[in-house]
Amino acid sequence: MTQILNLHYPPIISIISGRNMPRIAGVNIPDNKRIEIALTYVYGIGRTLSNKILAQAKIDPNIRAQKLTAEETNRLREIIEKGLRVEGELRRERMMNIKRLRDIGSYRGIRHAKGLPVRGQRTKTNTRTVRGNTRKTMGSGRRAAEKT
Repeated sequence: MTQILNLHYPPIISIISGRNMPRIAGVNIPDNKRIEIALTYVYGIGRTLSNKILAQAKIDPNIRAQKLTAEETNRLREIIEKGLRVEGELRRERMMNIKRLRDIGSYRGIRHAKGLPVRGQRTKTNTRTVRGNTRKTMGSGRRAAEKT
């Protein structure tokens, strides 16, 4: 039996093992970006929180992620995993909050269950796709006269 090789794509194993990406909170941090931006790839960390974490760890925000030493990576990992609720834990908490609203039958819970806007936005015009009321675009309404 002949083996078919795909020459367009390199093997996955070499891609994974070839990089030295820092791994924080179960997420591979991109190594070619500034660490200030790279930390935002973790769910629950934005730009301001990223800057606060870097200040606490005493790391320059302009350094590239691949230039971090093992000690700096460990400091970041420790601060993020011990002090913050990120990734799966944060997602789980959000889902539990929504489930609680549904269970007690609050207005917000009902809106979540129906898939409608929760925070008081208007629904007459702007949530057509959510409500399933999509309209096809039409012309002026007049049909062009045919030439005979």
